[in-house]
Amino acid sequence: MNRTLGMILSIAGLIGLIFFGYQYMADTESFSVLGADVAVTTGDIFPIVISGIVLLVGLIVYRSK
Repeated sequence: MNRTLGMILSIAGLIGLIFFGYQYMADTESFSVLGADVAVTTGDIFPIVISGIVLLVGLIVYRSK
């Protein structure tokens, strides 16, 4: 039971990291100031952090006996 729950949480966390990470990268804007390219992100990092926590909890539950 724990292994199944851990696997589900790990997969959900990994999918969340991929999806929200891509969305975060897509929300980046770049512009030039004095000849230097400056990148500013308008994305929210909170979903990435939550997905990472879910992934870690899933791995811990999967590895526990």
